[in-house]
Amino acid sequence: MNTASSLQPHWLSRSAFQIVIFLFLFTQIALGAVLHSGASLWWVVPLVLLTSHLMHGAAVGFHEATHGLLRKNRRFNEFDGVLLGIFSFTSFSLYRAAHQTHHAHFATERDEELWPFVFTKAPRWARILVAVLELTLGLVYTPLLFLRSFLRAGSPIRSPKVRRRIWAELALMVVVWIGIITAVSYWHVWHYFLWMYLAPAYITGNLQSWRKYVEHVGLTGSTLNSATRHIVARGWTGRLVAFTLLHEPFHGVHHLHLGLPHAELPQRVSEILPSTPDERPPFTSYRHAMADMFRSLADPRVGAQWHRTAKQS
Repeated sequence: MNTASSLQPHWLSRSAFQIVIFLFLFTQIALGAVLHSGASLWWVVPLVLLTSHLMHGAAVGFHEATHGLLRKNRRFNEFDGVLLGIFSFTSFSLYRAAHQTHHAHFATERDEELWPFVFTKAPRWARILVAVLELTLGLVYTPLLFLRSFLRAGSPIRSPKVRRRIWAELALMVVVWIGIITAVSYWHVWHYFLWMYLAPAYITGNLQSWRKYVEHVGLTGSTLNSATRHIVARGWTGRLVAFTLLHEPFHGVHHLHLGLPHAELPQRVSEILPSTPDERPPFTSYRHAMADMFRSLADPRVGAQWHRTAKQS
């Protein structure tokens, strides 16, 4: 079995988010220059893919901000969260409120993020349909998932103050996007908008969904570690991916220590090594973890309640 020392990555920095944003801006400038020059898709497509990955890293920063861990200054943390939320079509306060249920009621029927895979009464065809939509239309599906949590009867988001702030952020999002679309239309820069934002944002939305599924879907263990896939890469490419995703692959450690900054997650790798028979060691790459997850898509489920239902039937 792998030891904690053999799994420990080398690259740790609390500046990972700032580095990701700098690389994102640099890539956007390069992409804009390539589009302006009229270069072929052989130049455009690689830059779009790189932009998508860096957008994904920024999206993980959005998640960090909901825990108050992105910036040490609370106001800056809130500002970054709201700004990132606008460009991902998700209210920052809404995501934070719904995400709390993911931690407080992890992999149970009260986990809003893993709906409907935590519901044993949800028919298989419906769960498969949701999986197809989320994995192919993540940019649209994910905001709707959180809006469902906010608007549905019996919403767990009950605080009048929080709900007012969510409405205000949604209104701000509409105003900002009306301004963006108006400017794009006025200056006739749809070509740039398509390649520099829409295409990478679409890919990013799906990357977010695939990462979420790798982390939890198909796992029905009774402990936090047995209901979470962890990725601890050994090669430098995997470590680079982990760095640019703010060490999100150490997902189980994050669940165990919500207040721990992302740069400190790899230092607790020993806590996600197997300690019960139904727990597995961390995967050494996203490729291996995705292959394991992919087998579960024929019947996507999450949570130990599926075992209890099987016993009762």
